[in-house]
Amino acid sequence: MPSHANPVNWFEIPVNDLARAKSFYEKCLSVEITESEMGPSKMGWFPMEMGAMGSAGTLIKSEGYTPSHDGTLVYLHVDAIDPTLEAINNAGGKTLMPRQNIGQHGFIAHFEDCEGNRVALHESPES
Repeated sequence: MPSHANPVNWFEIPVNDLARAKSFYEKCLSVEITESEMGPSKMGWFPMEMGAMGSAGTLIKSEGYTPSHDGTLVYLHVDAIDPTLEAINNAGGKTLMPRQNIGQHGFIAHFEDCEGNRVALHESPES
């Protein structure tokens, strides 16, 4: 792996109800999620730009994928955490850890999505 590359290039967030999760994330993050199927997997793709910095990812409903608080934690970048947490709570999610300062790296928070996943938010220090 090149030393200048960030190691993550893809993430998948397990869901039980793709339509519900798609609606939740679209409302909370003000994004459009595109549904597709790959074999037996049903997916909801977050917006992405090929060749751009950062990671792309999807919501996924498939055998062997179970929403939970355990395991890997995905951080989604947002312009401002507090209004995003408000949208999350209004859309059926729940704040697990409110906005916290992480010094020169900005701010973070954790939430539970509508499917029962623990997911995190990151706000840049310049925001």
